Amino acid sequence: MSDRTTRYENLEQPQKRGRATEAIIRAAFAVRDIPVLVPTADEPYDLVVEVGGQFHRIQCKTAYRKSEGTVAFGTVATRRGNDYSRDDYRGRAEYFAVYDPITDSRYLVPVSDATDGKMEIRFREPKSGRRAGINWAEDYLLEERLADLRRPR
Repeated sequence: MSDRTTRYENLEQPQKRGRATEAIIRAAFAVRDIPVLVPTADEPYDLVVEVGGQFHRIQCKTAYRKSEGTVAFGTVATRRGNDYSRDDYRGRAEYFAVYDPITDSRYLVPVSDATDGKMEIRFREPKSGRRAGINWAEDYLLEERLADLRRPR
């Protein structure tokens, strides 16, 4: 296990992992010369980026190892306290920016592609050889998705 992964696991509170993921994602956009805006109030998105002359609301998520060759991330906001609720991000953000601390990978997943509750991203062929219905990591790599967003429409 890498030092990076160990350091991430040592962040015991989910909020600390979330803040670390947000910082890593913001830096990923910044080093690509993409303007990043951060909301000043509690919004259903963590940041807004301007790519290709368009603004995109981004919800940052930390991936976790689901199984061999697969990572997953939550696709709903869970609120506790007096009420327990699971809120969908459809209509409230356009993309999930996902950071995988194990592989140090960054993904940009359209909210419209996400399944309800959690989404799995596969970065290694399954032993079964199955290909249909799989969310392949290479389709969601940050660099690839940004290239798509930069293309004129």
